[in-house]
Amino acid sequence: MTRTFDAIIVGAGQAGPPLAGRLTAAGQRVAIVERKLFGGTCVNTGCMPTKTLIASARTAHVVRHAADFGVVPGAGFGIDMAVVKARKDKVAGDARNGVERWLKGMDGCTVFEGHARFVSPTGMEVGGQRIEAKNIFLNVGGRAAIPALPGIDSVPYLTNVSVMELTELPRHLVIVGGSYIGLEFAQMMRRFGSEVTVVEKGPRLISREDADVSAAVHDILAAEGITIHLGADQLRFAPRGQDIAVGVKAGVEVVGSHLLMAVGRRPNTDDLQLDKAGVVLDARGYIAVDEELRTNVPGIWALGDCNGRGAFTHTSYNDFEIVAANLLDGATRRVSDRIDTYALFIDPPLARVGLSEAQARRAGHDVRVGMRPMTRVGRAVEKGETAGFMKIVVDAKSQAVLGATMLGVGADEAIHGILDTMAAKAPYPVLQQAMHIHPTVAELIPTLLGELKT
Repeated sequence: MTRTFDAIIVGAGQAGPPLAGRLTAAGQRVAIVERKLFGGTCVNTGCMPTKTLIASARTAHVVRHAADFGVVPGAGFGIDMAVVKARKDKVAGDARNGVERWLKGMDGCTVFEGHARFVSPTGMEVGGQRIEAKNIFLNVGGRAAIPALPGIDSVPYLTNVSVMELTELPRHLVIVGGSYIGLEFAQMMRRFGSEVTVVEKGPRLISREDADVSAAVHDILAAEGITIHLGADQLRFAPRGQDIAVGVKAGVEVVGSHLLMAVGRRPNTDDLQLDKAGVVLDARGYIAVDEELRTNVPGIWALGDCNGRGAFTHTSYNDFEIVAANLLDGATRRVSDRIDTYALFIDPPLARVGLSEAQARRAGHDVRVGMRPMTRVGRAVEKGETAGFMKIVVDAKSQAVLGATMLGVGADEAIHGILDTMAAKAPYPVLQQAMHIHPTVAELIPTLLGELKT
């Protein structure tokens, strides 16, 4: 027997549930399918659990440095990883249960728990049940990519998911990958007390950023006792007793108790039987979509990490907003309308919006750049957190704000003032002349614009 709906949503991540809410509110009958954990990556294995762990790690860091602020901590300071994990599990579990309750209590929404696979362009099968709809929305997310490096199958390794299940602190954690996931776990575990080594194939950390940003992040992590190996052009792995040996390059080997692979993500598109629907993938395995997130097959859309148009919770949620507005509100919103923005949640955080300096120059802009070290930001000095800098990039001719980088305390919040200025398409003098609250980090943005140089 086939059950028919107006829409099928595959995946209960950041885009799927709110889309179900909009569609059912419009009177549509919706089936939503989740094969594992409600809430998707962000709630279960991404933002919420990692930032909960980072908060615990920061607390440990603050206690260690309490004497610098005239506070003498009591005796018995230590890390109980079982309690740390339990707190993380509760935060993620509460959010996951909230999403599940919302969907199961939603009028007009039928929840299927199982693995959905296409049987036709309008039909899917879930646990032996056939369902059909004229519109199908794929929100299936992604997972850790593990490249076939020499010896990788001979050693145990952790991913961003399994590393958060540890109840005991690694003696020495070796992390392969010097980008966002790897660096957040590196600082976190170091602050908990592990010896940490980061191994990166490229010539610098977070290579998509400007070189000065990479260097500053390198210095921040190294100052906390994290060992960093760059240019790892001979990566290989082998068991060494109870430990794991990681070959870095000629004559350089690191031996650790645990190995975390953090070298990228891959989309969950290889087990949907997309060929039976005729849906086209790109060369990387992502579902190819147009500016309105439609696939090549009429009536099928792809949202979130599986479409290759963004790898963040906020881009996934924005995908939902685009699709819902176009379908239900008569809008013509497009992916290219949004401004790229993201953050790396080390401490202090790195926040980015728009073009980097290098990207702006490559694009041919007549660039003016303003920079200010966090040592000259009063709020940072008062908090004793002066690592990092601010940088803003504008077009000298149009006065448009092209982008900004903020590495420092409060950067992940302060960046939004620049983002909002860019979204409003206001020239930079509008932001420069605005009065900001003192004492804050954001109040230095007008001063930053006053230091523009070619």
